[in-house]
Formats: sequence, C-alpha cells, structure tokens
Amino acid sequence: MPKALLFGTGSLGTCYAWVLANALGENNVTTVCRSNYDEASRNGFTIHSKLWGDNIKFKPRVTRSVEDAVQQSASDDQPFFDYVVIAAKALPTSPSTAELIGPAVASDKTAIVLIQNGIGIEDEYAAKYPDNPVLSTVAYFPATQVSPGVVQHKEVELLHVGTYPASAPQSHKQAAREFVDLIGKGRATAKLHEDVQRERWIKLLVNGSWNPVCALTRLRDRGFMDANASLHLGGEDQYGRGDGLQFIREVMLEIAAVAQAYGYGDVNEGMVDYQIKRAAVRDLPGVQPSMLTDAFEGRSMEVDAIVGNAVRLARTKGIAVPMLKTIYLLANGLSESFARKRASN
Repeated sequence: MPKALLFGTGSLGTCYAWVLANALGENNVTTVCRSNYDEASRNGFTIHSKLWGDNIKFKPRVTRSVEDAVQQSASDDQPFFDYVVIAAKALPTSPSTAELIGPAVASDKTAIVLIQNGIGIEDEYAAKYPDNPVLSTVAYFPATQVSPGVVQHKEVELLHVGTYPASAPQSHKQAAREFVDLIGKGRATAKLHEDVQRERWIKLLVNGSWNPVCALTRLRDRGFMDANASLHLGGEDQYGRGDGLQFIREVMLEIAAVAQAYGYGDVNEGMVDYQIKRAAVRDLPGVQPSMLTDAFEGRSMEVDAIVGNAVRLARTKGIAVPMLKTIYLLANGLSESFARKRASN
C-alpha cells in the first residue's frame, strides 16, 4: 500500500490528510504538525464539512518533524513515502521547505505534491529533486482551522493536478495520474491537466489582486468595493461598484498580460471580466482572503508566491506591471513589519 506524508497540516492539509487516509488507511498517512501537534497527537483531527458530513474524526500518524516521520516509518514493510504532500504556506524560510522535506524524499520514488498558492513556486523542488515527479496543484477548497485539529469546510472542493514542468517524462505523468486516482478513491475530486500552469494563472487573477489589497486595507472584498465606490476618479463600471472594482480590474489585466506573455492566451480580458462580474454581485460581508486573515493575526504573508513572483516573471518578459509592482512593495513591507514585531517580542 502506498504511503503519504503531509507537510503542513492546517486547514487544507488536514482535509487532504483525511482524503488520503480514506484511500490508503490511517496508518499509511503521516502528518507533520506544529501548533496543533498536542491536540492532534492526543485526539486526532475533526472535520465539519458541508459536503462530507459533520464531526468526521480520523487519526493518522502525527509527528513534529520530517525526521520524526522518517524514523517512525523506518520499521515499516515499505520504509519510504510514495507521496510527500506540501500543504504549508509558500513562504521563504531558512532552511527552505524543499530542504526540510529532504529526509522523506526517496530518489526516483517519491512524488512531491505542491498544494500551495502562487506562481513560479516549483523550480526549487524540480532543481533539488530532478529524478522525482513534482506535481503542481491548484486547490479550490474553502476550509478554516477553527481550533487546533478542528477544521470547518464548506461545500466546494476541487484539485487541479499536473506535472512540473508540463514536459516532464512519462513516468512523472503516470505519477500524476495515479495521484488523481488516489484523490478520487479518497472521496474528493481531482482533475488531471497536461499543463496545470494555466490553472495557476487563472487563480492568480483573483489571488494576486484581492489578497494583497484586502490585507493592505484591512477590508474584505465587498468592504473595499463599498469604501471606494464613489470617489469620482473616473472608474465607473457597468456594475455600479465604481473606482475600487475598476482598480482591481486593472490589476487583474496586468496579471493576465503576464500570463499571455508565457503562452496562456485565454487568460485574457474576458476571463478578467468574468471574475469582476462575480465580485460585483458579492453579498455582505464579502470574502476574507487568506492574506487578510494573516494580517489580522500579524503573520507573514505569501507575498512572494502570490505577487512578487508574478512581478519578476513580468520583468523577464519585459511586461510593465506598475500597479502590481506597487502592491508587491507595499504588501512585502507589511509582511516584513509583522516579522520584525515577532522578532522583537
């Protein structure tokens, strides 16, 4: 039976640990936990899901570190992990996440699965583990850890999966197919793509605009639109949301221009307007993106993965993204202020 290691067992990681436990059995799934370790090691995890049911309890193996996970599995009939699933936030750390998972990665055997936001996040894994399949994914999965080891999940769940790079060898493509099948066996939904980067750019239209803007303003998306609806800056739109929504549209168009420069021509104005229309009809109180939650909690934000990398990719192609660059500098400064405050305490 295959074995999986979950690195990052917050809201998303907990839910996919449950999915994999359904497919593989609890004893073949190991989780690496930090703040929720004590609760998870004693009582396991609990999921309250509008899709799968309430009060779902499960108890995989729980460890504090990758080294502990490897040590636990050493006496198993199969000592290596078939999958190392990274569901931690895509933050720059020292040592890096790619380095931290090293003890659990068996050369040419372990598939590395990235369930993380952003663009341009895969290179360090592909470079460090050239013989291993790197599976890049895009998750649509609204879930929140409401207390240590306890997660609330709404009704949406979908995981887009593909190899990195898209030109990966057939053995890596087969690993992607097998992982998609595994997710289905675990009662969740996964879709296989020949090139999953298109899905990353599509999600980045929303993440790269709303996430940092909401964090910088401390407003949910609807609150930002309402606050900037009548500034008379020439940003009137067909939905009557005014300057705030027009600003978001212009940021999305910059992201779309970068996506098109990298060959994803259908990530275009039409796709931007589809996202703008969805935002325009948002009910109160609106959506609270992950960066806004991090800002409220004074935590480091995924600024580089979600915004900074897009700015750097734009520069490589000679695409001007002045609004996105400004947002990146401001959001990076905000995230750094949180880091400095924590260091001084």
